[in-house]
Amino acid sequence: MIAIMKATATSIDDRLREDGFAFVPAATMHEQLASVGPLSDWKDFSASWDDLGLDMHMADQGRYRRRRHAVFAAGADGGIRRLPHRAHFQTLDYNPLNGGVERWFEPIQPRIGAGASLSTILGYCRNLFDGIEGATCEWLVETHQFRIEARAEEAGLPTPEGMHRDGVDHVLVLLVRRVNILSGTTQIGTPVQDVLGSFTLTEPLDCALVEDRRVYHAVTPVQPLDPKLAAYRDVLVVTFRRC
Repeated sequence: MIAIMKATATSIDDRLREDGFAFVPAATMHEQLASVGPLSDWKDFSASWDDLGLDMHMADQGRYRRRRHAVFAAGADGGIRRLPHRAHFQTLDYNPLNGGVERWFEPIQPRIGAGASLSTILGYCRNLFDGIEGATCEWLVETHQFRIEARAEEAGLPTPEGMHRDGVDHVLVLLVRRVNILSGTTQIGTPVQDVLGSFTLTEPLDCALVEDRRVYHAVTPVQPLDPKLAAYRDVLVVTFRRC
C-alpha cells in the first residue's frame, strides 16, 4: 500500500509529476473540490448510478457492468461545455478486449451533467491538469459513470482488459459508492507490469489520479461480502486528452 498523507493542491501536483499517480483520501478530496465549487446536488448525483444502462459491448459476454457516458470540451478560456453525444472509442492497442469498435452508451442525464457536483469535479480536473501541463489547454473530456456488480456466481471486473492505459493524458477515478463488496484494489504499474503502488478506494470521494501517458492501471475483481445481498462499486471516471 502507498503511504497516505494529507494532500494539498501543490503536493498532489508534485506527486503526479514525480510518480505518475496519486491517491487522494476522501476528506482531502472534499477540501480540494470545495475550493473550486459546490457539491450541493451530491445526493441526486450519487443516486443517478441507480439508473445506468447495461454495458452490452463486453467481449467477455459479462453482464456485470452498467454505465452512462458524456463528452465535454474544456476551453483555454476556462469554460467547460457539453458536446453532442457520441460513441466512445478506444483502439485495440489500449483496450484489447473491447477496443476497435464504436461503443454507444446511454448519455449521462442532462440534470446530472449540468449539476453542481459534476461541474465542480470537471473544474477541479481542468485546474489540476492545466497546472501539470504548465499552460491553459484545450481539452477533450470524457466522463463515465460505472457500476460494477458482483454476484456469488460472477465476480465483477472493474478492468476486464487487465493492466492498461486509456489512451488519454490524465485520468481521475472518484469513488461514489461501495456497497457490500470485497477487494477492488487499484494497482498502478509500468509497461512491463511492475507494480508501482496499490490502494483501495473505500469511502465516497476517495480518488485515484493517473498520468495515463506514463503509467498503467488496473483494479482487482470485486466479490460480494454477503452473497445474498446486492453488491456493487460505483465510480466516476473522467479522462482529459489535449486537443
